[in-house]
Amino acid sequence: MRSEEINGNIFYNGDCIRGAQEHIPDGTIDLIVTDPPYGIDGDRLHRHYNRDEAFVVEGYVEVPAAGYGEFSRQWIREAERILRPGGSIYIVSGYTNLYHILHALRQTELREVNHIIWKYNFGVYTSRKYVSSHYHILFYEKPGGKRTFNLESRYGTGEKAPDNGSPNYRDREDVWVVNREYKPGKAKNKNELPAELLVKMLQYSSNEGDFVCDMFLGGFSTARAAVGLNRRATGFELSGPVFDLKVEELRGIGQGCLLPSLRTPLASGSKNRGRPWTEDEIEALVSRFARLIEGGATKKKAVDTLAEELGRGRWAIEKMLKREGVRRTGRGATTPAPRSREE
Repeated sequence: MRSEEINGNIFYNGDCIRGAQEHIPDGTIDLIVTDPPYGIDGDRLHRHYNRDEAFVVEGYVEVPAAGYGEFSRQWIREAERILRPGGSIYIVSGYTNLYHILHALRQTELREVNHIIWKYNFGVYTSRKYVSSHYHILFYEKPGGKRTFNLESRYGTGEKAPDNGSPNYRDREDVWVVNREYKPGKAKNKNELPAELLVKMLQYSSNEGDFVCDMFLGGFSTARAAVGLNRRATGFELSGPVFDLKVEELRGIGQGCLLPSLRTPLASGSKNRGRPWTEDEIEALVSRFARLIEGGATKKKAVDTLAEELGRGRWAIEKMLKREGVRRTGRGATTPAPRSREE
């Protein structure tokens, strides 16, 4: 199988199932982000994009619809093998073969984290039914290790929008509105994911230096984002013409070049975030919450005060109060059995 190395990142021109078996050891990948072929028979993929195909690179390889189920089972089994315990995988899928991908996932030990909906602009034009303008993003983890999820990688939990809402909360909702990228007059693959979408996944689910794999490189959009964010990258592309063109384009991407453009979140500064609660801390939390409520504070104000005083996130405080059976009035807390709890 032919390969190209770019600044230590190796990419393979070949089938991802055989390629992963031959080149990627068990449990070595931190994150997989991939957009598998859609299994649409015939030359109909362009109908999903409402665009001029003149600049689309020839050589896109589709998977026959009749064999899509077995194809999904095989590549997802390899993805599970190469992920480290605690590693994450994002799979972007249309509706046509979503069933096969979900069925393949359920035959593994991978666990669902979220089923995200990606809403985009310029859906498929229709006149006798609703317009299709979304894809599915299946976010799964491999059990056995700590999964990376960088809660404040994009917005601090304490940040406020002009309407007093939480940008952090909104950014983590499971419906993502991200427009497609259009590149008039530039060579492109049949389907390329927008950089904004990929950067979001990579920021939340990986760190600098992590090893990111794309089982279906296509336009190398995942590889570009990973390299730009100073991650190590690898992956597979079956089409020779697409592989050659995109490898050359990737040579011009500097390692970490996207980092200066990232927004700096206003971190909450919760010094005790992630640290297990002690019994004394739990008792102090319940008692202090009750006093604040009895003093006239609203629940929201009481939780905000506790977050600042205890150096913990609002979510952790609300979760612990709920576990302890504290009602809105601050009364009625149950007495916990002595044991250590984590946020």
